[in-house]
Amino acid sequence: MPHLLIWCHILRGHFLSASTTLLTWSKILSPRRELDTKTNKFQTPRIKTGNWMEPNSEITKEKYGVDISSIREAQGRIDPYIHKTPVFTSGSLNDMSRRKLFFKCECFQKGGAFKFRGACNAIFSLNKDQADKGVVTHSSGNHAAALALAADLRDIPAYVVIPNNAPNCKIQNVIRYSGQIIYSQPTLQSRETTTARIMQETGAFLIHPYNDVRIISGQGTIALELLEQVQEIDTIIVPISGGGLISGVALAAKSINPSIRILAAEPCGANDAALSKAAGEIVKLPETNTIADGLRASLGSLTWPVVRDLVDAVITVEDQEIVEATKLCYEVLKVVVEPSGAIGLAAVLSDTFQNNPAWKDSNRIGIVLSGGNLDLGALWDSICGP
Repeated sequence: MPHLLIWCHILRGHFLSASTTLLTWSKILSPRRELDTKTNKFQTPRIKTGNWMEPNSEITKEKYGVDISSIREAQGRIDPYIHKTPVFTSGSLNDMSRRKLFFKCECFQKGGAFKFRGACNAIFSLNKDQADKGVVTHSSGNHAAALALAADLRDIPAYVVIPNNAPNCKIQNVIRYSGQIIYSQPTLQSRETTTARIMQETGAFLIHPYNDVRIISGQGTIALELLEQVQEIDTIIVPISGGGLISGVALAAKSINPSIRILAAEPCGANDAALSKAAGEIVKLPETNTIADGLRASLGSLTWPVVRDLVDAVITVEDQEIVEATKLCYEVLKVVVEPSGAIGLAAVLSDTFQNNPAWKDSNRIGIVLSGGNLDLGALWDSICGP
């Protein structure tokens, strides 16, 4: 099968045989289809996770704003629009990590990142009066593109406030999906002030990049898929920034299996989540400095309680480790992943993880490759210098 056709199949969300020449070094996992003798049809069974048990009654909507029912409702709402992304494995990376790793490839999601799940859930949750006025957000890129794409699917306007130093590849994605761009200074205050002005001028409805229960619920569908695709995962490693992704994953995964371990991966140059966990309250950094441009936001009022209670630990890694992980994704998995998306691999290969005796029982690890909107020029400069 020609390589282009193979990648077209992957991007459409289909799963390929591990015998495919392009993927001989890796495997794509999906539930095995079994013959139902009553209907004489093949069915895809629901696969049990780890230690199968009753749902976690400690995770409630009253406590966190989102529960497993919210996430399952989001799954039903967005199912017609999203890709069910594949899971890759690699013997080489298993050997390097001394674990079995399962890569949830959200880099193959529509818009190139996991953000489309939350944006799609938020857009299609709006009533007609809200939707007719359009939506607005501020974002450094992936949420912006995701919101523009979801709004385009519903045929409503999307106003996107983007800092003027955002990666060009992410700006082009917003333009590609018919989003209306308004530039701001690269500070949170400027982004929020500009967003407030657009809301006043247009009446557009605000969709926050992460501090929104609809966004969190949408991102949680990643965990529902992963735990159906792979049996007995005991740990999931997730990039952390504002916390929408890891909150959704933690709420879903720990609702299904309370014993599952949720680890956050964070750049040393934007380590507010690690500092917040240590302090027991939200810590905001005056500035951040990391190649992982999608991981520079601070935790929100809705995401912090989830991170505080349900995320077991935060692993911080240096930019050079992130760059090496990004290269490994390409060289070994043959997957293009942005630095923010590759940080989970950097975390599992780090000395912090490998030398921690508390995590020796983490043997079957899901890693969310959260996005693939890579600025190749910036990555090249980080490796070779300008």
